Amino acid sequence: MGNPKAFITIPRKEAGYRPVEERTGDFEEVELTLNQEERKVQASRCMDCGIPFCHWACPLGNRMPEWQDMIYKGKWKEGVEILHETNNFPDFTGRVCPAPCEKSCVLALHEAPVTIRENEASVTEVAFLEGMIKAIPPRHRTGKRVAVVGSGPAGLAIAQQLNRKGHTVTVFEKDRSPGGLLRYGIPNFKLDKKVIDRRLNQLVEEGVLFRTNTEIGKDVSGEELMRNYDAVCLVVGAGKPRDITPVGRDLKGIYFAMDFLSQQNQLVMGEPMSHSERISARGKHVLVIGGGDTGSDCVGTSIRQGAVKVTQIEIMPKPPVGKNPATPWPHSYPNVLKTSSSHEEGCERRWLLNTLEFRGENGNVKEAVVEEISWQKADNGRLTMVGTGNIEVIKADIVFLALGFVHPVHEGLLDELGLEYDVRGNVAVDKESRSSVAKVFATGDAVMGASLVVKAIASGRKVAESVHRMLVEATV
Repeated sequence: MGNPKAFITIPRKEAGYRPVEERTGDFEEVELTLNQEERKVQASRCMDCGIPFCHWACPLGNRMPEWQDMIYKGKWKEGVEILHETNNFPDFTGRVCPAPCEKSCVLALHEAPVTIRENEASVTEVAFLEGMIKAIPPRHRTGKRVAVVGSGPAGLAIAQQLNRKGHTVTVFEKDRSPGGLLRYGIPNFKLDKKVIDRRLNQLVEEGVLFRTNTEIGKDVSGEELMRNYDAVCLVVGAGKPRDITPVGRDLKGIYFAMDFLSQQNQLVMGEPMSHSERISARGKHVLVIGGGDTGSDCVGTSIRQGAVKVTQIEIMPKPPVGKNPATPWPHSYPNVLKTSSSHEEGCERRWLLNTLEFRGENGNVKEAVVEEISWQKADNGRLTMVGTGNIEVIKADIVFLALGFVHPVHEGLLDELGLEYDVRGNVAVDKESRSSVAKVFATGDAVMGASLVVKAIASGRKVAESVHRMLVEATV
């Protein structure tokens, strides 16, 4: 620890966001960045705790005290190298991770944790800017071929790890460009797609093969995949959206959130539209049902498209602000109120509302009938939703369902391969990430349900080790 008193003398300083009136006029990244000297000062606040709870809370096990110290000392190359030992893509997580490491930082006891996430993005940017991040192709090839189905963060991590061990890896992606939800789910104002493209360029230089516009189970059969590859890794995500079925659900103007976000990302990237109907919030009263990050992304996208008003409702209670005794430090996911940059741009947020009915005119949705509810503990200890009888109507010319995902899409490849599913409908795997079908592995959201980018990368690195062990054992 280079500056043992920095955490006492130096306050936490965040980079902040571009002004609201400026950023809502485009889809450029909203988050600013500190200069290198200010970033070094912020990194000096790391206490190098005897028990680094930040390390414990990070799904990747990033060694925060070590690379924070490197930043403080101006050793950017050493810092990014330490990060890359545990995290393939710190430039992704430095932008879109909710930073469980910061929630568990000792300084979070005083609500001023080290700016770990911003420092992570910063050290990666410096490394790219100064040419410190280079392709690392394998010295020799093993002759083993691996198919990775899906190019989200888990798939890309698997591909890089196995390729560097000398196996020939082909990544199959059903969409036009690789990246999965990083590209087609997360708005550009949170993650500029150039950040993904430069990593893809690195993987291509290292020897990873990409086949896009190729849906396995449709364009290429599962049987062909099994015949031509020594191992198959399924990282297809949790693509089945959760739905609700109130009266009027079949009215036009009610969309799943990901259809809306994906289409807007395609427009920003200049890709040909794959949807027959343009989904636009311009001039409309928007209702977002679901209070998570995806709902927040719908809020920010609607505002940029020119919505008249955006209302976001959630069925759960409003979380407490600041601290929650039910999830105390060092809990890595404290249940506290989260206000995103999109919320700050103008959004009415409501809690404890259940949607009873959609009403429309000429087949198009015009309003939603909601009821205030409460949650009561039943005799078995489970919470039960109870209606209060307080009914109201919310104007809604367009509705986005941001209710999460239930499991991967079974139809097509997964059913063709005859995979077993767990009770939640996810792909069932053992502790080595092996599915019920020989040489077929699965991980990421397809196994654990919709989760975080950082968890996806961690799961990808883990399954890569399992695949490598199988391939090595097969050659003995």
